[in-house]
Amino acid sequence: MRERQVFMRYIDLHVHSNASDGTLCPAEVVALAIEKNLAAIALSDHDTVRGVTEAIAAAQGADLEVIPATELSCYYQGIEIHILGLFVDYQNPEFLAELNGLEHARFQRNLDMIALFQKNGIAMTLEELQAGNPDSVITRAHFARVLVQKGICKDKNAAFERYIGVGCPYYLPKPQVTPEISIPMITKAGGIPILAHPMLYHMGYKQVEELIQYLIPLGLQGIEAYHSSNYAQQSDKLRSLAYKYDLVVSGGSDFHGANKPDIELGSGRGGLRVTEHILKQIKERRGNM
Repeated sequence: MRERQVFMRYIDLHVHSNASDGTLCPAEVVALAIEKNLAAIALSDHDTVRGVTEAIAAAQGADLEVIPATELSCYYQGIEIHILGLFVDYQNPEFLAELNGLEHARFQRNLDMIALFQKNGIAMTLEELQAGNPDSVITRAHFARVLVQKGICKDKNAAFERYIGVGCPYYLPKPQVTPEISIPMITKAGGIPILAHPMLYHMGYKQVEELIQYLIPLGLQGIEAYHSSNYAQQSDKLRSLAYKYDLVVSGGSDFHGANKPDIELGSGRGGLRVTEHILKQIKERRGNM
């Protein structure tokens, strides 16, 4: 008797919409995920869960699980790091109030950056950054888009390198939120805190391990070992670190639509493959918390 083959579908646990700095609305992200036959996506916009309700509604009746999530920015030893919160209670009043506080601080920083551009003769308005979506959480990617549209920069990389990257003339740091704030925010909202894309912080493996050791007592539960920016050996090393410290492994494309045109939903830059098995392990960890 032949054994029945079980086909594992793929998932994407790091996805952005125009609720922050993606270009597709949440319903469009869901439609694309269904088109690609993904089993699950985590809508993880920056410092907000505003798009989750729309995404869940758009997935009704489809064979797609939408996981409510967010991506919080914080600082460790002067380095900006990101913590994904998977399965957060996106209707929790206390959590929403804390997110609103982060959003307000980010909004004031954006106003200060706009004023800095205007002071130096570069036209920049909040309306241009919002591009018709006043509910969007504005990030530096929005500034880069406007600089390209105005012909000031040839592309977004040039905008970051010359104008808005760390140490550049128009860069202003975000409020110094720490992991001591962001990780408990996620856990109190019932979420699973995951260290996002560790290899993007320009740290060596020893420094990444020290960061993980620092975050575990605060409640860290996992590492995003699979990401569009990783080489295979980097993912292998991060998986080993997760195993060493009894952390779950997560993975996602960091899809942003046209703002990162080389990154496809579900497959990243072509080689990303995150299976349902990863999600099963995360759910098991959640059930044991």
